[in-house]
Amino acid sequence: MRSIEFALSAVSLSMLLTGIAAQAAQITGTVTDKTTGKPAAGDAVELVDPQAGMGAMAQTATDARGHYSLNKPGNGPALVRAIHQGAPYFIAAPEGGAPGDIAVYDVAAKVDGVELDEDVTAIVDSTNGQLQVVERYSIHNSSAPPKTQWSPRSFSIVLPADAVVGGVTAQRPSGLPTSLKMDPDGPKGHYAFNFPIQPDAGEKGTMFQIEYELPYSAGKYTFHHQLTVPARAVWVVLPKSMNFASGGGAAFQSAPQDPGFQTFMSRNALPGSVLEFTVSGAGALPREDQGAQSGPQAGAQDNGGQDASANNGRPGGGIGNPIDTPDPLSKYKWWILGGMSLLLTASAAFLLRRPVPAAAFVAGADPVQTVQPVAPPATGAAQGATLLDALKDELFALETERISGKLAPAEYEKAKAALETVLKRALNRK
Repeated sequence: MRSIEFALSAVSLSMLLTGIAAQAAQITGTVTDKTTGKPAAGDAVELVDPQAGMGAMAQTATDARGHYSLNKPGNGPALVRAIHQGAPYFIAAPEGGAPGDIAVYDVAAKVDGVELDEDVTAIVDSTNGQLQVVERYSIHNSSAPPKTQWSPRSFSIVLPADAVVGGVTAQRPSGLPTSLKMDPDGPKGHYAFNFPIQPDAGEKGTMFQIEYELPYSAGKYTFHHQLTVPARAVWVVLPKSMNFASGGGAAFQSAPQDPGFQTFMSRNALPGSVLEFTVSGAGALPREDQGAQSGPQAGAQDNGGQDASANNGRPGGGIGNPIDTPDPLSKYKWWILGGMSLLLTASAAFLLRRPVPAAAFVAGADPVQTVQPVAPPATGAAQGATLLDALKDELFALETERISGKLAPAEYEKAKAALETVLKRALNRK
């Protein structure tokens, strides 16, 4: 009897182990240093779980040819993280035996070719004695040879001294937006980002977004906008019902983009300069989603692009949780059409429809990308692959937010149903 029980137990254990082994998948790839064009030998490579605080599920190092191999347990979502000269680079864990190749870059504290393309300040709302402001910075890194600019002060900004900061986010050229922590950098209102500014991915650069509130009980506020680096364009967006007046010699000009809001722009602003402007009156930017919340919302913070709970003592060792919060405007998301990501936070849950940088910022889209028309792919197959990749990325982010409790069940079901419908249609066309 005991022999039979032992045999049955052995068979059960064997079947269990076989099932586990069947679920495991091997991920292989090559890490290439795009600065030198050579394999990145000796770089740490980790398989991380975004649903468990970016904890490492497997670890290895590249060989002399830059090759690595990892075993991925189960079928859950995962990321592959390569650490090169201290800076992290990510790809989604490939499936079906696809190669997990990763491009990395050498790191320097200051890199030629890094410039602030656009600085956009949007006055979102002026009700309840507070100005609700969203400020966004679009940075390009066109360094040659390509390098990553990264240090405790990769990028510095100056906010109004009385600003109450809420959500802070950053987005890599080829990544999802993540929550971020700003570090005080001198006088009140001065902050620095410990976040790698990677070389551009095509036309797509690095984005920083800050949401904050200002006292507005007098119905008037004067900004003394300071720059730490040259900016090609500084934009101010505000409701149509509010008043705008430049001061202190600031060269703001009206740049109408849409009848629903006002847009003003100053070109080629220099570091150290102060652009003064005053807003007054009351109003709110138009919203497509009247039920959306507004105002700064604090999110889980990320230091240098890493999850605080799993940085392993390594600066820049990870990314924060994806924050592409799905909303009822999913059908308008331009990434569905062009295969690009959308940054849409709760405080900017409205869509301003026009192909110009300032309004694209308000909607959470990439202002640089929106200026240029999206070129059609060469083939229908390429277009389908791009669309499917974008949909898979969004489904991945959606599931991550549901598991982390950031998304209400009703919102999750609505967003998932919409994405699944688009995904099925895309699959049917393949």
